[in-house]
Amino acid sequence: MVYENLLITVIVLLMGDEALAKGAIYLTTKNGTFPITLTSFKSHDSSTSGDTPKILSAIANNLSRENVDGHWDKSSGVLFSSYLNDTNDKNNANLWKTKRSINDAVSKNITLVLENLLKNYENSQLPTHGKGYPTVVQTNILIRSMGPVSELDMDYSMDCYFRQYWRDTRLSFLGPIRSLSLSIKMLERIWRPDTYFYNGKHSYVHTITVPNKLLRISQHGDILYSMRLTIKAKCPMELRNFPMDRQSCPLILGSYAYSNQQLVYQWQNSQSVNFVPGMTLSQFDLISFPYRNFTFTRREGDFSVLQVSFNLQRHTGYFLIQVYVPCILIVVLSWVSFWIHREATSDRVGLGITTVLTLSTISLDSRTDLPKVRYATALDWFLLMSFFYCIATLLEFAGVHYFTKVGSGEIVIDDSEWEDLIEEVGGDAFAARQLAVRRRSSVRSGTNFSFSTANENHDETDLTQKPEQTAVRLTMERTTQTEVRVPRWRQLLYCLAGDDQYRRQRQREAGNRGHINSVSHIDKAARVLFPASFALLNFFYWMIYALSNDTFAWSDNPINTLSH
Repeated sequence: MVYENLLITVIVLLMGDEALAKGAIYLTTKNGTFPITLTSFKSHDSSTSGDTPKILSAIANNLSRENVDGHWDKSSGVLFSSYLNDTNDKNNANLWKTKRSINDAVSKNITLVLENLLKNYENSQLPTHGKGYPTVVQTNILIRSMGPVSELDMDYSMDCYFRQYWRDTRLSFLGPIRSLSLSIKMLERIWRPDTYFYNGKHSYVHTITVPNKLLRISQHGDILYSMRLTIKAKCPMELRNFPMDRQSCPLILGSYAYSNQQLVYQWQNSQSVNFVPGMTLSQFDLISFPYRNFTFTRREGDFSVLQVSFNLQRHTGYFLIQVYVPCILIVVLSWVSFWIHREATSDRVGLGITTVLTLSTISLDSRTDLPKVRYATALDWFLLMSFFYCIATLLEFAGVHYFTKVGSGEIVIDDSEWEDLIEEVGGDAFAARQLAVRRRSSVRSGTNFSFSTANENHDETDLTQKPEQTAVRLTMERTTQTEVRVPRWRQLLYCLAGDDQYRRQRQREAGNRGHINSVSHIDKAARVLFPASFALLNFFYWMIYALSNDTFAWSDNPINTLSH
């Protein structure tokens, strides 16, 4: 039975093209069935045809023998295998030649098709010229990357695949090929839409390593024109809520010369604007990207226009870390002066000036990437509020310092007296001041003692005549530096007016008392009022700006400003 199957297989081999037309050929032996891939034998040369009977006769002789183990002779198997390999190599070479000839024929056929299509083709006329209806161009965009979005220049850039579809029946053809992918040189020979971006600033086609364009024509004349673009477009921004703002950046495209009676643009489908998966922006979150078709009126007429708006919300994390938190800490640092002794003038003034200069640096740095708009942004208001508190801290100390000088008990010493004191103590300024205080205290004690002795020598009538003067004198000795006879509102007027006569009078009175400075009432009030008011203003600030969500509308994009 095995020999009969082998003989059938050899007969199939000799049938050539008829066997190949039915499918693959198999060699069946006792050990199994093995596939053999062959092509036609008709192309064999005469030497191969002459060897075929010899090989088949050798096989026949071996088949006639009765082998107990059921295997054929090994020499015959080698001879048969050699024949098959030699035949297969020659047929493969013939097959390659056949394929090449077919490709050449197809190429010649495509060339003939294109030459026939473009023979009477007029590339200056629309595909629907003279037919009474406009040419429809369908569009879709695949965005590869987006950004940066520049507030300074008010624009944004994006890298995308821009595809346009339209039908030109003048380029329809018949044949086995359903579509033709053509060289971009064909673009110069056919009509294509004059699409441009209304709000574009600087857009270009990628040309590395070749111009990134694709042109494909189907049998029915449907044309796909795709290109890779980098688009830089205007983005009108409203920065009043910066950096808690939302922006809507439009992309508007249409025909430059053809009105809507000649050319109409449409989005291809509901997924006409897409993004590459994983695309992100550094400073914004993409909230939505609605798109629409509409008619835009220019001086030249009505034009069909496509618009897509990229609605963006800014990340506030960077500004919180770089601006808001440092400003808050600097303002809090300026309040440390409320706990510093009021006679430490250089310390308190130095701290206040340092905080103001630091805030100035932060303010200038934060405005580097912002345009010089006519209104104040949310960040500007916060910086102004921080400036106000730092400057108010300095002004608060100015008030404390004024009243400290007026009634602090500081010793007023002439230059000549100060030189004598320095000589007495050996050049130590602190010891000289202590000596001056002790001497003034001794003078004050002597004055009080003389005053008491004189009162003992007077009769009771004289004492009753001057009770008010005595009470005032004793009260002055017990008061602190700010508790004076003059009402506080009048003291404030003297402070604002800079009354030098009143100041000298209070210095003389304080010098006679020799009291040591206590904590100012102004400092005590500032320790509570400054933090409480700053926290309250921050609460209202964040309630107004952070929790206000603007809604986007098509009217937000002033397309009328794009008119020619």
